[in-house]
Amino acid sequence: MDMSEDLVTAKQALRAEIRDRRRVMPQHERDEATAKLTEHLKNLVAARGVKRLSCYLATPSEPETRPFLSWAYDNGIEVLLPVSRDDGLLDWAIANDSPDENVGLYGIPEPTGELIGPIAINDVDLIIVPASAVDKKGVRMGWGRGYFDKTLGSMGKRPPVYALVFDSEYVDSLPQEVHDQPVTGVVTPSALITF
Repeated sequence: MDMSEDLVTAKQALRAEIRDRRRVMPQHERDEATAKLTEHLKNLVAARGVKRLSCYLATPSEPETRPFLSWAYDNGIEVLLPVSRDDGLLDWAIANDSPDENVGLYGIPEPTGELIGPIAINDVDLIIVPASAVDKKGVRMGWGRGYFDKTLGSMGKRPPVYALVFDSEYVDSLPQEVHDQPVTGVVTPSALITF
């Protein structure tokens, strides 16, 4: 096995462990994490004077984003939500106050709004991305499909990028491949960290 195969295998094992841990997380812990994450995200948006951002609709096992999205909508902050495409790129839709959602590729929740194309993300002040884990150097490990790495890697001028994870998923170090895009910071229930 060469080094890149070792990296891929290590990442797959780590993702499986994180999925298992997330699956058995008690609901009261999840609710508490959601409340704390929402506060940190509101503080981040306020501190940076953000008017337009991109975020995502969390899957049932991910740190929940919907209370934050509702707050952003209520406060006049425009939010772009990703829609996965077959070609590995992300389209975007502007979040609205509708509770309706579509089921996208891979069973991921997606917005129902009108699609505005991949380059719309170039006009946001802040990007919030999902992650399975983030390390202390800003290395983000996603779920292996590469959508956000491609998107971030293609941006000429990138705004701050923060990943959302549970506390146990902010780790000392992660395996890193060439295409992995670093993040500016991480938001966990107990902390908002900028690297």
